[in-house]
Amino acid sequence: MIRKLISALAGTTLAVALTAAAYANEKPTMGIVVKIGGVPWFNAMDIGIKEKSAELGVDAFMVGPTSTDPSLQVRAVEDLIAKGVDVIGIVPNDESAVEPVLEKARAAGIKVIAHEGPGLKNVDWDFELASVKGFGEAHAELLAQKLGGKGKYALYVGSLTVPLHNAWADAAVAYLKAKYPEMELVGDRYGVAESVDDSRKTALDILAAHSDLKGFLTFGSQGPIGVGRALIERRLEGKIAVVGTFSPGQGKKLVKDNVISGGFMWNPAEAGRVFVTLGKMLAEGTKVKDGTNVPGLGVVHPNEAERDIITDNLLPINAETVDKLADLGL
Repeated sequence: MIRKLISALAGTTLAVALTAAAYANEKPTMGIVVKIGGVPWFNAMDIGIKEKSAELGVDAFMVGPTSTDPSLQVRAVEDLIAKGVDVIGIVPNDESAVEPVLEKARAAGIKVIAHEGPGLKNVDWDFELASVKGFGEAHAELLAQKLGGKGKYALYVGSLTVPLHNAWADAAVAYLKAKYPEMELVGDRYGVAESVDDSRKTALDILAAHSDLKGFLTFGSQGPIGVGRALIERRLEGKIAVVGTFSPGQGKKLVKDNVISGGFMWNPAEAGRVFVTLGKMLAEGTKVKDGTNVPGLGVVHPNEAERDIITDNLLPINAETVDKLADLGL
């Protein structure tokens, strides 16, 4: 009897040990939903996600919708909830549209990390590689320098519902009004900068309506490319300034031909790596505290009340830097 009891206990202990070992060897799973697939910016982010996943032993992957329709992001998050991933990452097109489904994800025990979504509430963390004020004002100052501090300019954002683009635009406009009162914004803002074709067509319309336009300020990676193409069509390259964020690889020739004046960016591949790093930390129960050194972000000082981790890691894009940035796959 005693021998049978010992044998039974040994079998139970072995089963528990094997279960624990299997759990310990199980990779954290993470799906990251971006604004749109197939564009250089998010292609670079995907590279970073894959690199860091292999390094850290995380099963992480990117989901890129076919358009910026917010409903496609909602559907993608629903799919990830159904799959039972440990962590969901998101770069939102419309914060209000994804809030309910992110709330559903967290209720299911899934950790949520956002990027370019500082207003989201149903997240564990939102991280940024550029502060709103710093990013908006850096672009505004560059445009002002290109225009000599005066003249008319048009303003693009990715869409009127992309929260971070509009926050950057707000910061830029406020900066220009205060510091360069002779600069005049035409219209309000145009939500076309996630599409080359829409950016080009809108630029042609603006140029037709404002023959004295001096510049374009665009937040959204396809904006400068589309505007640049419109200027070439109108033979206005070098005569109208184009300042904004874009993929260096995509815009390299336009920069070298003096069609795009320049801009600032952060490394989207690094953002992809940060997604995976934070995802693993959350999946394993590691807290992000003041003074934590997060690779890709540096030593962070998170705002726990707002669930924000904000850093400034701006990279200038100009004729001197564009080749080097493009060689990084950006």
